[in-house]
Amino acid sequence: MRYIGLVWALAGLLVAPGAAQTTVAPRVVTTGGTIDGSRAADRLIFRGVAFAAPPVGPLRWQPPQPLRWSGVRRAIDRAPACIQADYGWNRADYLFASEDCLTLDIATPSLTGSRAVLVWIHGGSNHAGGPGDTVMSSLVGQGVVVVAVRYRLGTLGFLAPRSPQGTGGNYGLMDQIAALRWVRANIARFGGDPAKVTIGGESAGAQDVGLLLAAPAARDLFRQAIMQSGTPAFGMAYRPVEQAFRLGDQLVAALDGLDPRDASPAALVAADGRLHDADIVHDDYLWLRTTIDGVVLPESPAALLAAAPGKPLLIGTNVRELDIPGGRPFRDGFIAGHYGAKADAARAAYRIGGGVDPAPAPRGGTIDERISTDATFVCPADRLARLWAGKGAPVYRYVFDDAPGGGMTSHARELSYVFGEDRAGGVHLQDYWAAFIKTGAPGGGWSGWPRRMRFDASGATPEPAKIPTVCDLAVDL
Repeated sequence: MRYIGLVWALAGLLVAPGAAQTTVAPRVVTTGGTIDGSRAADRLIFRGVAFAAPPVGPLRWQPPQPLRWSGVRRAIDRAPACIQADYGWNRADYLFASEDCLTLDIATPSLTGSRAVLVWIHGGSNHAGGPGDTVMSSLVGQGVVVVAVRYRLGTLGFLAPRSPQGTGGNYGLMDQIAALRWVRANIARFGGDPAKVTIGGESAGAQDVGLLLAAPAARDLFRQAIMQSGTPAFGMAYRPVEQAFRLGDQLVAALDGLDPRDASPAALVAADGRLHDADIVHDDYLWLRTTIDGVVLPESPAALLAAAPGKPLLIGTNVRELDIPGGRPFRDGFIAGHYGAKADAARAAYRIGGGVDPAPAPRGGTIDERISTDATFVCPADRLARLWAGKGAPVYRYVFDDAPGGGMTSHARELSYVFGEDRAGGVHLQDYWAAFIKTGAPGGGWSGWPRRMRFDASGATPEPAKIPTVCDLAVDL
């Protein structure tokens, strides 16, 4: 899908530190084995560190398994992304991908000390993308240990093939939990504090962060969370496990009856593009519809989130995110899916009808972009923020509306402001994010819900939350 996961098309915007190398490699003994990293001017870097056994052969569509090795492994070179199709924006990850991909990258100011840690989960619709050069971010210069995770994607990460030994999918989430367990056991050896772990993500990565807030097995593995332009449901109904198994049946049919466990990765990627979920408007969002698998998510994420312990949460959206998946022909179905019996009221709220659409909004874009941004991003984020604040947990809601050169914002646009050096009216979002990672509060005069911070060409401005009226019409998940 050409929109969600644009983050790594922006990887070149991240500002890398000086790359001067020395001949002495930093060495760390982990629970899996010994690794050698590399040195840059202001950090130590470890790339492609395996946190689980390769999920291949009999481990395909199985929970991640422990791994140990003898000798010393080089953790210097770029590691392959997980298997994925080519959507254009992810070309580099598509060209350098492997089914053996359960690795993470680490950047730390030094191996001593006890610093706050960010574990970053990349976006990409849960079917594409990778960490890119996250570990080269200037965020490390703020005294934060940065960890970026690879996890199984698409059919290999979120499909549920029928099997006596299989589960209902969500292997990508299992990978993320395994990575967090590895961080808990090892990050002190990299100068990090295992009790000060923040999980963060954008788009599908933010969705996965929200699901980790819900998942009982993950709750004790991090202290707080950052969710940028993504929530557990993205405004869609959760997928029952039997529907997930039917997608697995479709995969067998797409492979002409071949057992998926015997299919090549290329055949699985090709078959992925032929799967269809009749309960969503467009299959671009196939792996963004969350499956209640009975293992990682033993019940609906809505119920799990309601029962989950409150943790500090930084959550936000961009003023303009994405168009309706599939475009204008899918508008009516999209509105019906998100507003149900109140679809006509939603259409009236947007003043659509009679064959003439409202003019584009100066900052919000076309009417379809506004409809999609509200239903997929803004309304679900506001709903989760209210739920979380009701627990008494600190909630920091933001809205982002800036772009270099004064253009309109878009999905993933804020990433170069968080990980790089772009500024909104002279304000560096990274300063707020770093403060949150270190202390659980972003500073800058923020308070809990309902106040939110607006980042735009004027800088950072606290403002009352302005929940779109249409959000009151949305189907309650």
